Amino acid sequence: MAHDHHAHGAHDHGHDHGHGGHSHAIDRDADRRLLWIALVLNLGFALVEVVAGVLADSVALLSDAAHMVTDAGAIAIALVAARIAARPPGGRYTFGLGRSEILSAQLNGAAMLVLAAVIGTEAIGRITDPPDVEGGIVIAIGVAGALVNGIVAWVLARASRASLNVRGAALHNLADLWSSIGAAIAGVLVVTAGWAAADGVAALTVCVLMLWGGWGLLRDSSRVLLEGAPDGIDPDEVGRALAARPGVREVHDLHVWEVTSGFTALAAHVRVAPGDDCHALRRELQAFLRDRYGLEHTTLQVDHEHRDELVQIDGLPRH
Repeated sequence: MAHDHHAHGAHDHGHDHGHGGHSHAIDRDADRRLLWIALVLNLGFALVEVVAGVLADSVALLSDAAHMVTDAGAIAIALVAARIAARPPGGRYTFGLGRSEILSAQLNGAAMLVLAAVIGTEAIGRITDPPDVEGGIVIAIGVAGALVNGIVAWVLARASRASLNVRGAALHNLADLWSSIGAAIAGVLVVTAGWAAADGVAALTVCVLMLWGGWGLLRDSSRVLLEGAPDGIDPDEVGRALAARPGVREVHDLHVWEVTSGFTALAAHVRVAPGDDCHALRRELQAFLRDRYGLEHTTLQVDHEHRDELVQIDGLPRH
């Protein structure tokens, strides 16, 4: 997306390119270690829930087990994506393979939507025709699941939440945590009130949370893939701020996009007055973008206006 921000009019070809280095605030090595811990915990408890869900004939437990399996799958995908994203730039991939993490987030978001639809359909059937549920088993496994998911949530909270890849795994876990809590509450209602439909209601409630989280993940990852500006940065406002800097005559062809989580880039064409030090101005503008907007990777093409573009009006040079 291109933006024109004019302080004064001018047209010329560029001759100087400034490139700021980029840094990634996300510690992907630490993220991978934490994801491995979460993966082991999820797989271990999913097996326990499958057995308990079958014994108790509880859709809430089975849906929680199914979600924990997808959690494990989501974490496994996130681990593979993080591994690929860590490869250095080179060859045809001059930005590296960081967007593999965004593809992982897209896949995890879509998986949450599909799983919510499947579990929701089963839950509605259980509400209209509730089976006999072993409430005691549901309570025990639900409480244990909540503890395990709480530990996993704590582990993932230590990872970078700026990463959509980690966020995808964390959202799966969050829905799982609520699912376990819902299963435990449903078990209590079955035991104390004899309300067998509570099992299906709990599963359906979790489905709503999964739909909300999955849609948000798909929306945000799609924005990155479509090279939209990241949240918190308005390209029009950035363009106006650049055009207002001392010595800047015009800013156009401004692009701000997110290459991957934690890596935002900017490119723009800047025009300055004839005789101005375009190299010094480029460095000043890059420092301004870094300090004000946190933009570390900037490409600025800085040109001089040509004097033959000026016209004489009342004996004075004007644009």
